[in-house]
Amino acid sequence: MDDRVELVSLDDIDDAAVPRERTGLEAEAFEELKASILRSGLRMPVELFALAEGEGARFGIVSGFRRVTAFRALREMGLERFGAVPAFVRPARALAETLAAMVEENAVRADLSAWEQGRIALVARDLGAYATIEAAVEGLYPGASQMKRSRLRALARLVEGFDGAMAAPETLSLRQALRLAGAVRDGFGEVMATALEQSSLKDPQTQWALVLPYLDEAERAGAKGASGPAAGGGAPRRPIRVARPRAGLVIRREMVRDGWALHFTGKEARSALMDRVFEEIEDIFAPR
Repeated sequence: MDDRVELVSLDDIDDAAVPRERTGLEAEAFEELKASILRSGLRMPVELFALAEGEGARFGIVSGFRRVTAFRALREMGLERFGAVPAFVRPARALAETLAAMVEENAVRADLSAWEQGRIALVARDLGAYATIEAAVEGLYPGASQMKRSRLRALARLVEGFDGAMAAPETLSLRQALRLAGAVRDGFGEVMATALEQSSLKDPQTQWALVLPYLDEAERAGAKGASGPAAGGGAPRRPIRVARPRAGLVIRREMVRDGWALHFTGKEARSALMDRVFEEIEDIFAPR
């Protein structure tokens, strides 16, 4: 491997050539990194790989995304000496090989969130590097235990169902993410995503509180081993948890501590409709 360090212009680097495990930059740590680079220079060169010839940038990033981003921020402050970054430049390689190298480089890091660990397998599949999530996990984490690969597959499925629904998914703990993944597996993904989508409150704490009743319900159902008997026997029948009877109206059901709640949201969820709903409910349960 060629370990010569080259000075590479930031204009020749495509930050998005490879999808990152990391989905965000923690503000305080990023400011500390910039201050360290400003004070002492870059202690560890970044690692780049040559892109296929054509228009645009010449290099993608294998490792050092935060360091490249810090150099960009310092250049934007008017410090032109940070217009190029010290780098190891590797030959062009297949996308799957590049992603695997990035994952291997980050394997020793303890600060990658559960969401970020699952996301890379999903992105690798969507970019065509692997045919399935299962193949992506096997290819990106060849040395992982069976338990860890199972966990990564579950996390990737979680990202697949919830990408864009949560305000700051990288703040989820591993336990929270695995609880969500288990509920998605058990059929609660749509109703939880709908609850998040229909709510105007987008901070992480409120969003977690919003999905928590569904997690509790999913775990109770899992403990019982079924969602309830089907009419006439046979396999258990999953209950309807979300309905969209017409445009502009979404109904979802939620198990609460002392019963059930129905949530009506959307522009068509008006008081006149609620009056009709109550009339129908009264009619259903009225003595005959």
